[in-house]
Amino acid sequence: MLNYYYGDSIEIFISKSTNEIIGAITNSNQFDSNQNTNKSWASQIEILQMQLSGLKGNIYFEFSIPRMGKRIDCLLIIRNIIFIIEFKVGEKEFLNANYEQVWDYALDLKNFHKPSHNALLIPILLATEAKEESFQFIQTSHNDYLYKPLKANKKNIREIIEQCLSSLNKSNEIYATDFITGSYSPTPTIIEAAVSMYRNHSVDDITRNDADAINLTETTTTVSNIIDYAQKEKKKVICFVTGVPGAGKTLVGLNIATKHLDKEKATTSVFLSGNGPLVAILQEALTRDRVLREKEKGNRITKSSVKDSVKAFIQIIHHYRDAYLVDPKAPYDHVAIFDEAQRAWNKEQTINFMRRKKNQPDFKYSEPEYLISCLDRHEDWAVVVCLVGGGQEINTGEAGISEWLFAIKDSFPHWEICVSPNLTDSEYGAIDAISEIKERCVTRFDKSLHLAVSMRSYRAENVSLFVKQILDLDILEAQKTLLNISDKYPIVLTRDVDKAKKWLKEKARGSERYGIVVSSQAYRLKPLAIDVRVQTDPVQWFLANKDDVRSSFFLEDVATEFQVQGLELDWACVTWDGDLRYSEDGWKTFSFVGSKWQNINKEERKKYLINAYRVLLTRARQGMVIVVPEGNSEDHTRKPEFYDSTYNYLKDIGIKII
Repeated sequence: MLNYYYGDSIEIFISKSTNEIIGAITNSNQFDSNQNTNKSWASQIEILQMQLSGLKGNIYFEFSIPRMGKRIDCLLIIRNIIFIIEFKVGEKEFLNANYEQVWDYALDLKNFHKPSHNALLIPILLATEAKEESFQFIQTSHNDYLYKPLKANKKNIREIIEQCLSSLNKSNEIYATDFITGSYSPTPTIIEAAVSMYRNHSVDDITRNDADAINLTETTTTVSNIIDYAQKEKKKVICFVTGVPGAGKTLVGLNIATKHLDKEKATTSVFLSGNGPLVAILQEALTRDRVLREKEKGNRITKSSVKDSVKAFIQIIHHYRDAYLVDPKAPYDHVAIFDEAQRAWNKEQTINFMRRKKNQPDFKYSEPEYLISCLDRHEDWAVVVCLVGGGQEINTGEAGISEWLFAIKDSFPHWEICVSPNLTDSEYGAIDAISEIKERCVTRFDKSLHLAVSMRSYRAENVSLFVKQILDLDILEAQKTLLNISDKYPIVLTRDVDKAKKWLKEKARGSERYGIVVSSQAYRLKPLAIDVRVQTDPVQWFLANKDDVRSSFFLEDVATEFQVQGLELDWACVTWDGDLRYSEDGWKTFSFVGSKWQNINKEERKKYLINAYRVLLTRARQGMVIVVPEGNSEDHTRKPEFYDSTYNYLKDIGIKII
């Protein structure tokens, strides 16, 4: 259910004085008003009382959009249409940022507010002093009854509303009470969720609460209970949370971290990740949000001071490790949450790195073993939370989750283990380790430690299953799954990058983010103006706006699996190179060395490459286009046969061609 600060029938609204209405707005939730906001409301009320005279319906001021932390200036319900109006009082121009703002409001309702799913929504940008512009009603290719925003001024808003009412026919009348009280189940991006949690220590208002999302709450509660148990009973516990791609493992980790920021209770926790781009992006997003909020309050604050406090909450795992090489004491935090724990380094990789880079010739641990040893320094209690993604090891030396289990068995058998039963699935590679550890350590299985539903693809939860079936070469099951998701989650196939770019731009609305993602081994996309050797700044790629050439929106810089893992786009273009080729005997894997492709023979490296495509194909929240180039018969590195088999395989699954 969404809230508002003033609501009435249009007829009663017109009969009330401006002061009465402003009083009702400011009395709602102790709204922090000032002279400027009061003036703005007065202008809005005056314009609407004049322009809406004689119309029947309902009006709401300051209508909440919790996921965005914003409020719609005015929402009108007249007959069968929802009008979403963003006022810019005194503005003479229709600025792009304001246009996107009102579109984003409408998109949020369309995507996450149940009564809006099938409702006719008309967003309107009302710049009071702007010149009148001609208007037409344009529904996008989504055909979901959400129209492109219209532009109005204080004189022609009535004309626009009347034209909408007479021109746009949709049979069902909307009842205001049903609309206002309807369920709101948003699915935030990881960036939105992190910002909200760090700001409020809660994501309750901005996350889904439907049946599919209950597991997210259950998992968080289970882990919190484990932490309470460890503290009360003076135990040391390691727990493993598993989940499908996009299920919200990182969200659970951040949620746990924010719930344990209470220094007085000595349960402070730290969120650790080896994913450099993810940490950099989250740190920057949290910092920008805090600086902006403090400035809005009139407080002077430096970005560097904010970033220091953010870094205490979210850290690169290697920085944490290095700090306790120097400091032999127990960590300040009793709880350490390791995101993407399967990517921790094995013993060989860690020893090699510590000898070469950290001048530690006697170092003898794997990364999991050393990190557990840091928490084991506590004399009383400690908890390690490992967030585990299946089939997502993508880099040399990444140990997989069995390394954590063997570290406990061999070096820390006094630790108790709480584990998701799904860790015994083949994709986690931990079956033997679990079998051995049960003989040595207290081990408890808890099904609530598994997140089974993808929250990233809120339009179709089975996208991750579809991608798994593609990569498992399970064509019959992939065909069935595609039929179930294609209406809600468009997936298309092309051989033309320009067509793919056009498709992205047509599909994305408002500030929905889109971009091109490719394998880090895709060296022969260079003729298509895609060069993976050019370093992309992931912070700017994910956070910069449409005017910034470094942003994903420009479709010039591309991101690889290393820069997008753990993050998401609304719409993605996955451009497939000759490094991974379909054959009836299984995937053929290649790396480009010098001037030619070479077979990858090591099973570990083959797995990394397939997992890279798993990451790329599960990045989009709303839909994706897959590009498999045609190749070039005159270029020995891009022969058509390097690409044709993959294209035909995807086409045979039933992916629509554009």
